[in-house]
Amino acid sequence: MIDQRHNAPRRYFVDAQGHRVLIGLSLDETAEFEALDIAPMETVQLMAESGMGKVAPVDDVRWLELYSKHEGAWRAWIAQSQAGRAQDSGFVNYV
Repeated sequence: MIDQRHNAPRRYFVDAQGHRVLIGLSLDETAEFEALDIAPMETVQLMAESGMGKVAPVDDVRWLELYSKHEGAWRAWIAQSQAGRAQDSGFVNYV
């Protein structure tokens, strides 16, 4: 999740049922994305702890599909938010 202390734009919203969901993804897609996103770190840790050999790779293609869907929706949301703020702004830039 994005560190809010640095004023980064949010990437999650709360849906009608009160669930935290990534912009552009469904609740199920958000859960799947988060599971895929954390899987490599857990795999490395499990391999180190158990001395296991090779582990099946994470589905990078699916992660990229979900990330691309989220990123496109997030960029559209940011553009829409900025357009709304510029329209409502009382500031006029005379250059």
